[in-house]
Amino acid sequence: MLTSLPNILTLSRIAVIPVIVALLFFPGKWSAWTALGLYAAACITDWFDGYLARIWREESLIGKFLDPIADKLLVAAVLMMLAAVGKIAGLAVIPAIIILLREVMVSGLREFLAGLRVSVPVSQLAKWKTGIQMGAIGWLIVGADGPEGWPVTLIGEVGLWLAAALTLLTGWDYLRAGLRHMLNPQG
Repeated sequence: MLTSLPNILTLSRIAVIPVIVALLFFPGKWSAWTALGLYAAACITDWFDGYLARIWREESLIGKFLDPIADKLLVAAVLMMLAAVGKIAGLAVIPAIIILLREVMVSGLREFLAGLRVSVPVSQLAKWKTGIQMGAIGWLIVGADGPEGWPVTLIGEVGLWLAAALTLLTGWDYLRAGLRHMLNPQG
């Protein structure tokens, strides 16, 4: 049901994306910290929507469809905006691209496997990757507008590289599982 609280939380994550993107257009502490607050709230809903759906037994097909899309839209939009406004620059663009490419690959792979009625569960490592990635992006949203003397951008960039490394590992796991079904459709 679309009006269940878990699905409303997922939809709210999608709805807040344009606001976060708009805030990133404006330089300054107020817009950076406001964008971070909204981004953090969106990240928290990622955990709560699934948790509530499970404990309330309100898991739905629409929720299973929307949840990963909301995550990917949030990450992709924010990473692209961070690069557009220069909060991700130089070599730090590489892990952002790795993360985006993996998200597209996994989405396509899941769609293909769903056509074969094969489910690929989310691994624990992929959950860690998501957490590190979300944290890194949060640090990068604030960037130079963070507390004086803190290496905020450096922390975000290191987190982004770590998330990209985990992205490659988990992406390979998903690809390997998918290739088994592509190369041997009967088994």
